Amino acid sequence: QVQLVESGGGSVQAGGSLRLSCAVSGYTSSTKLYMAWFRQAPGKEREGVATTARSGSITYADSVKGRFTISEDNTPNTLYLQMNSLKPEDSGMYYCAASTKWWLRLLQRPEDYNYWGQGTQVTVSS
Repeated sequence: QVQLVESGGGSVQAGGSLRLSCAVSGYTSSTKLYMAWFRQAPGKEREGVATTARSGSITYADSVKGRFTISEDNTPNTLYLQMNSLKPEDSGMYYCAASTKWWLRLLQRPEDYNYWGQGTQVTVSS
């Protein structure tokens, strides 16, 4: 059973930076695990911030392009989201997600992912 534990959220002023981390454990299969970051603001749908396609290419939400960067460290298995030039509209709960659905090509929707962390709150004040 895959376990995802996020950390690194907090409160920051507009223009500031945060780095979110997601510790991945419990995955023993040889099937590739596709990773992503999603976020959800109150009253809004969960949206993909940075998702990884089957090809390995990364898709960033238009609103975060040039400001956010997803990266991964395999020793230990940790996923990161570096967030720079933060804006109040970036506020929300950020979730780490993992998918074993290797047959999907894009993996951009929440339903494409079968494992989720508990989320970490990001609040950006103006």
